[in-house]
Amino acid sequence: MAGPAFRAAAVRVRVPATTANLGPGYDSLGLALSLYDDVVVRVAESDLHVDIAGEGADTLPRDERHLMVRSMRAAFDLLGGQPRGLEVVCANRIPHGRGLGSSSAAIVAGLMAARAVTIGGPERLDDAGLLALASELEGHPDNVAPCLLGGFTIAWTDSDGSERARAARLEPADGLVPVVFVPSQEVLTETARGLLPKQVPHADAAFNAARSALLVAAVTRDPRLLYPATEDRLHQDYRAPAMPGSAALVGALRAEGVPAVISGAGPTVLALLGGERGSGEETSDAVVEKVLGFAGGEWSAHRLGIDLDGAAVLPLTGGGTGAGGVASPQEN
Repeated sequence: MAGPAFRAAAVRVRVPATTANLGPGYDSLGLALSLYDDVVVRVAESDLHVDIAGEGADTLPRDERHLMVRSMRAAFDLLGGQPRGLEVVCANRIPHGRGLGSSSAAIVAGLMAARAVTIGGPERLDDAGLLALASELEGHPDNVAPCLLGGFTIAWTDSDGSERARAARLEPADGLVPVVFVPSQEVLTETARGLLPKQVPHADAAFNAARSALLVAAVTRDPRLLYPATEDRLHQDYRAPAMPGSAALVGALRAEGVPAVISGAGPTVLALLGGERGSGEETSDAVVEKVLGFAGGEWSAHRLGIDLDGAAVLPLTGGGTGAGGVASPQEN
């Protein structure tokens, strides 16, 4: 059986940052954010060439160990075979090891790029299959789902023994304003997960089930519910010893009525604005500036938007194999 045919032209893929484990929605609820990594991939005659600009440029491998390359290889195997060579250019803006979905972005970017450069790729690997493969590579679906689909997502795995990842995408309410506080230090996901107990009290599980359902209503219909909807008893307190500064910042923000949570496995803190406690008004610029003022000197604070499109194959903005306007790590 003949292997797949590949496109001669380079493809450009853009993937958003994500925040998952959203409040009470551990391993289930996620949101796509308007901070992006871009990659340009071209099938070459031979060898593997990887160029990296921006986040991770000094630390990430430039060979087969790169997570995006490993993801591409997994997709090519499903699509029928490997190309003879690859040229990969990465423009990374998503911070690494901060709980903003950098690994999920790399995985989804690799799968999307492999599918895009393979003739007939979308027919051989649809979005449902791509989500399942991305979740298998990542280990859980709550970050890869919003990265792929955009918006607000509920992710789960089938209970029929297949453990196949599924996701439902919902439209966030207008006016939601994510503010992220990114510290300089990293916290490994494995470290944060290792602090979780094997069992939790039934009352805490019931509490989180109710708050997770409420969070769906808050994010999609009534942001005024965000403060109670972001309460959690399942994971954040257990992880606090690995990120005491983040836990303290969440506490300080919540004491002022700001719906604040740990983003992903941390240590980034997310404040999700859009209905201050006791008000029925949209978040004003003054409120956002007040929240940004909590940053102090040890945090890099940013007002972001919610990405509604998810991972996308975009037109190249320049010629050649290079980044074509995406090699610079600056926002565009």
